[in-house]
Amino acid sequence: KNGRVDSEDRRSRHCPYLDTINSLSPFPTGRGLKSHAYIHSVQFSHHVFLNLHTLKFYCLPDNYEIIDSSLEDITYVLKPTFTKQQIANLDKQAKLSRAYDGTTYLPGIVGLNNIKANDYANAVLQALSNVPPLRNYFLEEDNYKNIKRPPGDIMFLLVQRFGELMRKLWNPRNFKAHVSPHEMLQAVVLCSKKTFQITKQGDGVDFLSWFLNALHSALGGTKKKKKTIVTDVFQGSMRIFTKKLPHPDLPAEEKEQLLHNDEYQETMVESTFMYLTLDLPTAPLYKDEKEQLIIPQVPLFNILAKFNGITEKEYKTYKENFLKRFQLTKLPPYLIFCIKRFTKNNFFVEKNPTIVNFPITNVDLREYLSEEVQAVHKNTTYDLIANIVHDGKPSEGSYRIHVLHHGTGKWYELQDLQVTDILPQMITLSEAYIQIWKRRDNDETNQQGA
Repeated sequence: KNGRVDSEDRRSRHCPYLDTINSLSPFPTGRGLKSHAYIHSVQFSHHVFLNLHTLKFYCLPDNYEIIDSSLEDITYVLKPTFTKQQIANLDKQAKLSRAYDGTTYLPGIVGLNNIKANDYANAVLQALSNVPPLRNYFLEEDNYKNIKRPPGDIMFLLVQRFGELMRKLWNPRNFKAHVSPHEMLQAVVLCSKKTFQITKQGDGVDFLSWFLNALHSALGGTKKKKKTIVTDVFQGSMRIFTKKLPHPDLPAEEKEQLLHNDEYQETMVESTFMYLTLDLPTAPLYKDEKEQLIIPQVPLFNILAKFNGITEKEYKTYKENFLKRFQLTKLPPYLIFCIKRFTKNNFFVEKNPTIVNFPITNVDLREYLSEEVQAVHKNTTYDLIANIVHDGKPSEGSYRIHVLHHGTGKWYELQDLQVTDILPQMITLSEAYIQIWKRRDNDETNQQGA
């Protein structure tokens, strides 16, 4: 036909080539006579093409749109969507999904490709995807798509990519039982100005800290006033008491004199936190009779004592020394512990291998709150929901994660593409590095499998 082509003529409900689809390959955009897709369709007899922005299918070289319900599975995998009802039921179901390649999987308990050295980021993203209120917010794009950002702002890309990743991880109709974090990680490399890379091992705590703060500010949050889903879920507060110490080399009388001065009196500030750093005792280098190093152990409550308002810790700068103590004033719905395993010296990084003995459920933090706050803080008991482990040497080790599947009450270990179930008692034997704990609210009981 010459001239204008009626739009209905450019659409067909039946394409003779639909049965030939057996894989998905990316092409540059465009479907005109000189486009890659057009030339490819003629040379290789590959006829069905999908526009990844509009999610419309076209048959080339004839160039008509294909309307066929059998293609919905493909568009759903590329852009999964969730209704409010589906989101509400996510943590109540224990049903396995079957991927198109025949493997079964639990939505949310899904492996992530390790592209080269991005397991540190994978573990953190897996942990965050198992925090229900954060996940639910990002599963529904309407929650954030209208947030106004300044022109040229690239940080919102993190929000969009994180939302896309959440929807792929929780998709009950995936092609395979694993997901690629490639687009998410490209946004991380770009938005962190290459501080965090795909090709170079990074530190899980540094990445978590940067990522939570970057998400918060990209969603329009500020340091003090404007809250976001990130602060609603993870932010607590504490009092920090600081006392300056006289220089240790001064004579005793002079030290005594200085302690009466104003600048040596204790000061107090209120501060918010997204996670608590727990310090490990220095690892003693004991050896047993076979000359094997003994790995020390410490109870979780020993290292939590830092926040009881009484324990003092000395901090040194290059010219001054301070004593600090900490007391919690607000416990968030989800509490993150970062266990300080690495110490950076001038020349190298040392790792402390101490094993922390922790219960998996029923950790009560009431005693770490100031007395007046205890009265108004009804719920102070926490259960573990995610445990990130660092294995091996400081600079070249690897990361894995234990996550609780809320629907089944079972624990799973994820290391890149590998997903295995694990007994809860095995979790406590690992070199835990980052943990996420969920507060029990309104007389909830523990749902975990023993």
